Amino acid sequence: MADAHRTSFTAIVAEDEALLRQSMVDQLLHAWPDLRIVAECEDGAEAIEAIGEHRPDVAFLDIRMPGLTGLDVAAAAGEASPATRIVFITAYDQYAVEAFEHGAVDYLLKPLDPERLATTVERLQATPATRLDSELIEALAARLQGAGRFAPHEPLTWITASAGRETRLILVDDVAYFRADHKYTVVVTAEGEALIRKPIRELLQVLDPTVFKQVHRSTIVNLRAVAAIVRDDSGRGSLRLRHRDETLPVSAPFMALFKHM
Repeated sequence: MADAHRTSFTAIVAEDEALLRQSMVDQLLHAWPDLRIVAECEDGAEAIEAIGEHRPDVAFLDIRMPGLTGLDVAAAAGEASPATRIVFITAYDQYAVEAFEHGAVDYLLKPLDPERLATTVERLQATPATRLDSELIEALAARLQGAGRFAPHEPLTWITASAGRETRLILVDDVAYFRADHKYTVVVTAEGEALIRKPIRELLQVLDPTVFKQVHRSTIVNLRAVAAIVRDDSGRGSLRLRHRDETLPVSAPFMALFKHM
């Protein structure tokens, strides 16, 4: 992991806005020419999978992303790749940023300041890794919530979906899970399936994050529809549903989101 004698480090960058992500990558490589960016991620799900696959030295995470936030990703990273250092990227003002100054994390404000970025690079190169524990992540989330900068939007309550020639009005609470299917998203309830055109990524922005969790790049599950979580020896798992016969696979990095359940 990180120490003063190393010259080569790997990193992922997670930012949902493409132009900001590219700018961030460019600035990082300018400030840290030896850095090797192994993945550029547009949402939290991609970031979790990239961390589990690459086990990078550093993860630069936007705090606010659709569905899984940077804090969610950091929580999962603690299980999938404990040695990965976390740097949060945030647009929050200095009052909210105080939340980060009391823990073993670093942060960068948007837009990135070259001098501040250089300081972060020096810290990452010189300071041994420190595991980001779940209690610290929960404390960070609580302080940001209290600062009024992390409040969720009013969640979606119903959707209109197509089933053959019918157009159905479906309460979101009745949905067992959503599954990506090419240009469509399949809406699965106890009674059957229907289709909507809204992609998974856009759904994540309007669903209640305390109830709906992404368990795979292509699947969002309603936690109230889950009867049991089954873990295997490899770290992967599956969800057994209350009113459906099928089980839903959960990739290993996402299992960290269920460790307290």
